[in-house]
Amino acid sequence: MTAQRAPYQRDRKPPWFKARFPAGERYGHIKDLMREHDLHTVCEEARCPNIGECFNAGTATFMILGDTCTRACGFCAVNSGRPDGLDLLEPLRLARTVETLGLEYAVITSVNRDDLADGGAGVFAACIRAVRHRLPDCRVEVLVPDFEGDREALRTVVEAGPVVLNHNTETVPRLYPRVRPKARYQRSLDLLRAVKDIDPTMPAKSGLMVGLGETIEELEQTIADLRAHEVDLLTIGQYLRPTAKHLPVERYVHPDEFAHLRDYALALGFRHVESGPLVRSSYHAGEQADAAAIGVR
Repeated sequence: MTAQRAPYQRDRKPPWFKARFPAGERYGHIKDLMREHDLHTVCEEARCPNIGECFNAGTATFMILGDTCTRACGFCAVNSGRPDGLDLLEPLRLARTVETLGLEYAVITSVNRDDLADGGAGVFAACIRAVRHRLPDCRVEVLVPDFEGDREALRTVVEAGPVVLNHNTETVPRLYPRVRPKARYQRSLDLLRAVKDIDPTMPAKSGLMVGLGETIEELEQTIADLRAHEVDLLTIGQYLRPTAKHLPVERYVHPDEFAHLRDYALALGFRHVESGPLVRSSYHAGEQADAAAIGVR
């Protein structure tokens, strides 16, 4: 009898998919600094394949509001469960770390905190202001959850003045029940469109994963939906399975298809598109903003 191949072997990576091994002096320094200030990075929590490159470049995406998410998305390696209470000193520690690193561009994201009345929006705003106080020339991008559609929570973050407001759509609407069971596709689109209602000058950004079973036609329609909701910046990257408990990779998308999606999006009017196997929401975020001519607000 022929032995069946284990499903997890579908995650065997193709030859074009390579990432640097996470090592180096600055990599260790940033990891130590995060532990010293009791901070988290999404780079570590989500097992990002670019962690070595970014840490050694002296950059990181800070994850606030703890390390436990109130949702359990099928693609995400971040812990899920019941979070602890708020750490009101977190914005001050984060700002000190950004200052120590001398960052010119910082990205701040968070777990979902559906247990909080404002979804954590107030802490996002406090972090932006604290960084600006410590390092006035540092541009701050935020990658926010959907705040369960709370427009006032979004307003709290936008009015704090990040240079980019990012919210990831993640996948095509057909796959939401499997990939993002507690999220709603239209709710994410509406949140992105609301950024311009609050501040017409603020760039909106979103990100998509591929390789979860979507079709090229579905991806093109999702990209068109994002542009129709006035999203300016777009990232498209390959989904990687964090553990055997997470959703399997259905397909590794060839670099030529990433190039097609980039060209398709640019033709629709996006100001900048990063599309490739290793691309993530915050990968080269400062360079993305520079390419779109986004300056200090």
